[in-house]
Amino acid sequence: MTNKTRQRRPAFDREAGVAIAQALFHERGYDAVSLNDLTEAMDIKPPSFYAAYGSKAELFQRAMVRYAQENALPLDELLSPEQRPPAEALPTLLLTAAEQYGRDSVLRGCLITEGMRADDPAARQMAENLADGGLQAIRAYLDQVHPQDAEALADYVTVTLRGLSASACNGMSYERLTETARTAGRFIARELETDEPTTAS
Repeated sequence: MTNKTRQRRPAFDREAGVAIAQALFHERGYDAVSLNDLTEAMDIKPPSFYAAYGSKAELFQRAMVRYAQENALPLDELLSPEQRPPAEALPTLLLTAAEQYGRDSVLRGCLITEGMRADDPAARQMAENLADGGLQAIRAYLDQVHPQDAEALADYVTVTLRGLSASACNGMSYERLTETARTAGRFIARELETDEPTTAS
């Protein structure tokens, strides 16, 4: 008589689970993804989920960190005073964001930006904390290159980036997103040119 050995279930890959959650959160938004959605997609039971990630909000944070590592706008490159003047750098930033937010037919917009609109206060705060680094980088750049209007310009860029993300999530086409970014970029360029000091002859 031979003993039948029970086939052991493969060990759960936590990082693969984060990738699955990232895609779900990005496609549907934090609030629309349930615990059941997550456990079904990962093929695990709720106790295993809590053991691996602690909570849905904590998993969301890990998903956003992973998203940032893979998809963060290259602000150091885009906003380098040595690379290009601000009248070119800021429009390039907006266009780069629009291209990124609208290039995928399913995973649209910015996961972190949209996370700031979550109903769950913990998830919303996590998203705001992660977004703050990028916002501070934009403001620091403007403080350096255009200090007289740094606050207003930083607000304008931030609002435009968030609007591009929301519009992408709402289904605006890639072509319309990028044209909107170009229009906003032209406005910024004109404002910066208008504010340039004139030299006496």
